[in-house]
Amino acid sequence: MLTNGAVKAAAAQPRPYKMSDAGGLYLYVTPAGTKSWRLKYRWQGKEKLLVIGRFPGISLAEARQRREDAKTKIRQGADPSSTEESLETFEQVARAWYRHNENGWSPAHAGDVLASLERDVFPAIGARAIASIEPPELLDVLRLVEGRGRIETARRQRQRLSAIFGYGIARGLTDRDPAEHVGRAMSSARPVRPQPALTIADECRELLAASDRQPGRAAAKLASRFLALTAVRLEAVRGMRCGEIEDLDGDAPVWRVPPARMKLKKSKKDDPRFAHVVPLSSQAVAVLREAAREFGYDTVRPQADDLVFPGRDRSRPIGESAIGALYDRAGFSGRHVPHGWRSSFSTILNETLGPDAASDIDRALAHSPKDKVEAAYNRAELLGRRRALFNRWGELLTE
Repeated sequence: MLTNGAVKAAAAQPRPYKMSDAGGLYLYVTPAGTKSWRLKYRWQGKEKLLVIGRFPGISLAEARQRREDAKTKIRQGADPSSTEESLETFEQVARAWYRHNENGWSPAHAGDVLASLERDVFPAIGARAIASIEPPELLDVLRLVEGRGRIETARRQRQRLSAIFGYGIARGLTDRDPAEHVGRAMSSARPVRPQPALTIADECRELLAASDRQPGRAAAKLASRFLALTAVRLEAVRGMRCGEIEDLDGDAPVWRVPPARMKLKKSKKDDPRFAHVVPLSSQAVAVLREAAREFGYDTVRPQADDLVFPGRDRSRPIGESAIGALYDRAGFSGRHVPHGWRSSFSTILNETLGPDAASDIDRALAHSPKDKVEAAYNRAELLGRRRALFNRWGELLTE
């Protein structure tokens, strides 16, 4: 059985782990150091899980009492994970809201939403009854995010909190949204500035080489190199699945990016006709083969849903800040960001190939054609021209 001392001393490890107490109760510890009480039990012949709440908000003694309360309910013929019980705390309501919405999100966005809640919100108020939470408590949570310099992240987090409370209101679990007016006391959004980008090929090569020399996980380094070689948006690479790669062993390999992960109007995001086809250079193919060796997936018959660049939890993509942090460690803070590869690609290739290549470069970046004639011409996708561009770009980044 657990002791208070053992629970307090439980430290984060690279993988989540459990510390068992008794009667199905255990402490679950995440790699971020978050500790939560969980109860495994059987109901109508099936194994089920009840999330009791976070430590230290719920002590060992309180968790044991919750376990006994749950077992009493079972003896009385009631499931302790009934709606009334399982949607008591903010974390339980937030996870129910997440499950309700995740099918409408891209995998990368869904991963970001859950990770941000687990990192910034649940440790502070996750174990609290949702109806008892006050606006100043939410402001404290959001100011910690602002304190890391993440002003826009904090504003998005407030919107998520408001959506969670709105879900709770609709379910009859609370009667107000304490996040509604918190934005009035938050920091103002900073003016939008152009994102820094390297525009000299030699410097781009220096960045990639310096990034490869940094300590840390291979996933971020491989994703960084693939991002550079394909010049797509970061979210497209983070959510990349094996099933999106076509003809990897053939003469014309491509990556078909689903429209859901592209910067498109909402009406186009579910239409497969608007998928973005990226020709893969030999250098990009080499990165995919290295990723396959690193993460153990089969390039010939891969599981379509396998993430190409997984995070520590293989079911989630690498973190949204992983590549940017890699560049900072490599000494390029303020000089280049992940999104900057699109500017690098455009500037360097336009200077190298001249004005005749401008429209092909725009198409390679999935920019919308400026007129209907060009749009009609573009329906053939001109893969041959774009493949030549990406092959030249791969040479510039590796020669």
